[in-house]
Amino acid sequence: MTPAPSSAIHMVVNGTAVTVEGAPPTLTLLEWLRANTMTGTKEGCAEGDCGACTIALRTVDGGRLLTRPVNACIMPLAMAHGAAVVTVEGISTPMHPVQRQMATRHASQCGFCTPGFVMNLWSRPQGEPTDRQTLEDRLAGNLCRCTGYGPILQAAKGAAQDADALADPAADAALADTLSAIGPLQYEAEGRTVIVPLREADLAAALSDHPDATLIAGATDVGLWVTKNLYDPAVAVFLHRVEALQTIRADEHQLSVGAGVRLADLHRAVAPHHPALSELLRRFGGLQVRSAGTVGGNIANGSPIGDLPPALIATGATLTLASKKGERTLPLEDFFIAYGRQDRAPGEYVRAVHIPLEGLKRLSCHKVSKRFDSDITAVLGCFALTLEDGVVADARLAFGGMAGTPARAQRAEAALMGRLYDEDAVAAAADALVEDFAPIDDQRASAPYRMLVAQNLLRRDHMERTGSAPLTRLPGSAIDPLAA
Repeated sequence: MTPAPSSAIHMVVNGTAVTVEGAPPTLTLLEWLRANTMTGTKEGCAEGDCGACTIALRTVDGGRLLTRPVNACIMPLAMAHGAAVVTVEGISTPMHPVQRQMATRHASQCGFCTPGFVMNLWSRPQGEPTDRQTLEDRLAGNLCRCTGYGPILQAAKGAAQDADALADPAADAALADTLSAIGPLQYEAEGRTVIVPLREADLAAALSDHPDATLIAGATDVGLWVTKNLYDPAVAVFLHRVEALQTIRADEHQLSVGAGVRLADLHRAVAPHHPALSELLRRFGGLQVRSAGTVGGNIANGSPIGDLPPALIATGATLTLASKKGERTLPLEDFFIAYGRQDRAPGEYVRAVHIPLEGLKRLSCHKVSKRFDSDITAVLGCFALTLEDGVVADARLAFGGMAGTPARAQRAEAALMGRLYDEDAVAAAADALVEDFAPIDDQRASAPYRMLVAQNLLRRDHMERTGSAPLTRLPGSAIDPLAA
């Protein structure tokens, strides 16, 4: 039986049980840490981009203790309820192998970013490879402006074996038991209400009682509303402890992904089987963002430049919404009505997305941004084509960054259907994009640029599918070996 909700936040910080009462819903973990003498965790960008605020968050998922690097600067303190927080102060006595290697390799200069690098590497799973590409992917969400990355990468590689030897399964099991015993949370502070349910039924009931509540899953978007726009919701309902929303199930036809599944977990699940979606997920912010942000959050916020919806729309995905009244399922593209408007009634929440496996097999994704890693998309093109004897039998072309919502290019699809998939057909589809979109125009990319890029992505996709060009994109991978 689920215990009654607590009126105080219960967490473990650097091995010590901590209780916090009356914290405002918008108080970030970073603010709380620094106010409580743990000043090694720094604020750089206050938006989850630089990694100076990285801490390790340890949670129980499916009965297992998981350790994830997350950005404390955009994480509400209430999300630490039922979790263990580890900061750089908590691993320094005795000095951890990562810290020792950072010093030995001269990988720290001004030192401002160093605790974030250290905590990201401390969070590395036991036995994770230490090849250069794996390390670069792990550290893509951490920025250093002083030393360059060579010594940092060398320190990461040099510390791995000694860090792995420190694993303590018995201590991890004991911590998992402690965290599992922490129940739900509900309290009021400064006229604001915070609710952290454990069961999906309690989530539905809370949203029925508070239909205008702000839903917070990973806070990678809402956290910026708080730090940049001083957003202060009257009622905040957190989804991160509802395990029913954190499942990934596959049958012979589709992959059903719970709305609470973190992007990093989806990446691990699809990487061996679906390279196009895997590569897109690899470029979803930095690891800290992927370790907190969720599948449902990336869909429900309705951003015109959210990366996941175009890919899933191209596959023919459907979306399940739920509330206390029941649930309904609709095509994912129908969920997005207009900029800032989605087909979600008061009291409803995104429950799961269902991705056809056949669509995943045919999927290609093309992300264009100013930086390869950890950057916001200018244009994203995701295409699923069925070719029969070289003729286009089915086409689903979806774009992000071209309109107020992620959307299909239906006129371009029509221009391809029934035609031999050659350069002339692709040119016709590219011309049809002008009828599908009047691109948005902002500081990230002009409307003419977006249209030209979208048209060229169709051409690049043709080259890749037909093998008519040896290299059409930069892989973003390191090709030189990492020195010892």
